[in-house]
Amino acid sequence: MTEPATNLPHITTTETLVRFYVLLAQYIDRCLDESAQRSLPEGEFQKHLTETRTQVTELLSTNRVVKNKAEAEFQRITTLCEQFLKSPADPTLQDSLRQEHAILRIKMLALSDLLAVFRSV
Repeated sequence: MTEPATNLPHITTTETLVRFYVLLAQYIDRCLDESAQRSLPEGEFQKHLTETRTQVTELLSTNRVVKNKAEAEFQRITTLCEQFLKSPADPTLQDSLRQEHAILRIKMLALSDLLAVFRSV
């Protein structure tokens, strides 16, 4: 009997990475767009982000290089978001957040395509 596709480690890892990048992008959206802030209370959003970060860390524990990259990305984006919330009129921070968002979007698209391939096999 074969394992259901959702129980395969590479699918679980890819799904979790997609969710991680989606939440980081949503964090940026919450900074740049006031209506995005109202979609989910801040405490609830932070809880989801923290839980997903923990899952990513656990899933990538055997690959230190990728784990460190994901952690560095998390730290960079959350630091930018925190700085922006303190100085929302700073155009440099706005540009940096938009650039980070564009990078996250590309990663989400690539991982979503990869996930679709994994699920179809």
